[in-house]
Amino acid sequence: MKKKPFAFRISESTYQTLKQKSKRGKVTMTEFLERAITDKEIVVVDGMQELISELKAIGRNLNQLTTLANMGKVDAVYLAETKAQLSGIYEKLSALCEVNR
Repeated sequence: MKKKPFAFRISESTYQTLKQKSKRGKVTMTEFLERAITDKEIVVVDGMQELISELKAIGRNLNQLTTLANMGKVDAVYLAETKAQLSGIYEKLSALCEVNR
């Protein structure tokens, strides 16, 4: 738990830079500064949200299929399309990782 307040003065341009970088990293300014000071890596991967949405959709579909299978309403499922979608996501993820190195 954080208990120690700390304040300092910076220029407006430095403040705006800090604000932009923390926003881009999707963290608070405090968390951004803590990571920078403690040499923790700050990684920002643009385009990740789209991949996360696709994976969540596939996961929901698989959960629905599992439920139907457990209810005895589905005997067999053809997952070639799902496999192709996962391969596509893996390729996009690999490309994002290469770009952000």
